[in-house]
Amino acid sequence: MTYEYLKLGPNDLQRMRDLLAAFAEAFDEPNTYLSAQPGDSYLRNLLSQNHFIAVTAVNGDEVVGGLTAYVLDKFEQERSEIYIYDLAVVKTHRRKGMATALIRFLQNIAMSYNAWVIFVQADTRDKAAIKLYASLGRREDVHHFDIPVRIGLAHPNVG
Repeated sequence: MTYEYLKLGPNDLQRMRDLLAAFAEAFDEPNTYLSAQPGDSYLRNLLSQNHFIAVTAVNGDEVVGGLTAYVLDKFEQERSEIYIYDLAVVKTHRRKGMATALIRFLQNIAMSYNAWVIFVQADTRDKAAIKLYASLGRREDVHHFDIPVRIGLAHPNVG
């Protein structure tokens, strides 16, 4: 199969919605990605921002994978870092090198942002993701903390 990799822009609303559907299927989280999707104006604005990157893997007209990332401008030097927020491939297209190709495509984009590194988190139970990311970069063992915005309120994903 041949895949085309595309960086989405403000006029790619349907592709962005298709990417949300691909994430819902790949992560088995329809509520997260489908139940309260942003409106067209919000998505158009987000896709026009320099700090947000959305990339899709397309087979024909079908979005079968993709990633979203955020560009973080650094303060200590004139450079940036890119954080992969979500990366997924739908089940029927896995094990074909698409996740690696998506990251390679992002590496090319990252050069235009003067980025010095791309980083990503992986759940300790997700052995496939850990193997993929370890094959592409250096592993750092860190702790992740979700700090609620409103003091005294539990994080929505915590008991």
